[in-house]
Amino acid sequence: MDAITASDLIRLFDAWKQLFAEQREFLISLDGKVGDSDLGITMSKSFAAAAEAVAAEGEAAGIAKLLRVAGATMARTAPSTMGTLTATGFLRASKAVETAQSLGTGEMADFWVAFRDGISERGKARVGDKTIVDVLDPVARQLEEAAAEGMALPAALAAAADAADAALEQTKSMMAQHGKAAAFQEKTVGLQDAGATVGALLLRKLSDFASA
Repeated sequence: MDAITASDLIRLFDAWKQLFAEQREFLISLDGKVGDSDLGITMSKSFAAAAEAVAAEGEAAGIAKLLRVAGATMARTAPSTMGTLTATGFLRASKAVETAQSLGTGEMADFWVAFRDGISERGKARVGDKTIVDVLDPVARQLEEAAAEGMALPAALAAAADAADAALEQTKSMMAQHGKAAAFQEKTVGLQDAGATVGALLLRKLSDFASA
């Protein structure tokens, strides 16, 4: 698809809902190594609620409002750390695409730049801290480059998803600086970050959705 419309966005949230239902136990296990094992529960619960909320709102609401509804629903449904951060990402993204009728490569770059910045500021996390920001930053930069080059949306998102996967792999060499994982320090080296895993999963599903 050349761009994601409001109708597509509703279907995308349903695809994310299914994704995190499928990945629930994996994320619980991954988070349990140095966290409190609630990540899979948080993500499956929050995306299920968001998918239901945007479907109820309908495509006539438009892209920005659908994103606001998704973010607000997530914040209410799963007020844990990652639930709050993900909600913040969608709320910030809604402002970045406030007037967009559809999300092409340029709008998608604006979306993920705002998503990254919102989470970074809310979580006080920087690149290198071993968080979801370590995945979101290369994604945002890749999409900005793709937009500048006039790249079509499917190709741009495929490149962004590849950048996310590579960045996720790099988190294995980092030491956690935030949340409960930070208490384990050296024990976190060698493990891929659970939050960054969420970011990579989001991007890969988005890429697959746009290419389908």
